[in-house]
Amino acid sequence: MNGIQLTLWGIAARTVVVHTITYFVVGLTAFKLFHYSTQFADPALSSLMRQTDDPLVQAGVLFQPIRGILFGLIFYLLRDVLFQQSNGWLIMWITLVVIGIISTFGPTPGSIEGLIYTRLSIKGLWGGMVEVLAQSLLLSTITYYWVNHPEKTCLNWTLGILFIIALALPALGLLAHHVKVTH
Repeated sequence: MNGIQLTLWGIAARTVVVHTITYFVVGLTAFKLFHYSTQFADPALSSLMRQTDDPLVQAGVLFQPIRGILFGLIFYLLRDVLFQQSNGWLIMWITLVVIGIISTFGPTPGSIEGLIYTRLSIKGLWGGMVEVLAQSLLLSTITYYWVNHPEKTCLNWTLGILFIIALALPALGLLAHHVKVTH
């Protein structure tokens, strides 16, 4: 589209940063908006979901760079379709939604298999669906734009700083909790 060189490192690094930031921001927003602490404590979900005060849940953002690398690898393999067309962001988003959300191989909440094999109600899942649809849309649009505009210094700095903040806040929270528990 614009003659930029699409390297594995360039796509993967940007995807890691954007995925981690959007996961953090959309997840925190959904946590507050949809009252996840209350929902996850409900007996219908408590046997399936860790509670929101669980250290592993609190550390969830810290694992997102791993998912970002995996997404980045796939985006790199599909780079000609995703980044060389003006609607590449839409193709990326639809791909994530269809394969990663609706048509997973396992019975995850919100998926076709989940509707068939779990007892979770659609009503109780709508917040989670809004969350993953919004996050995957932001991941697709921002990654598409950033990969196609690597010269945007302000964007590079802004996303880099937000990435550090998104990782630092949960790490500091876990550290503070650990210090409080041990003393």
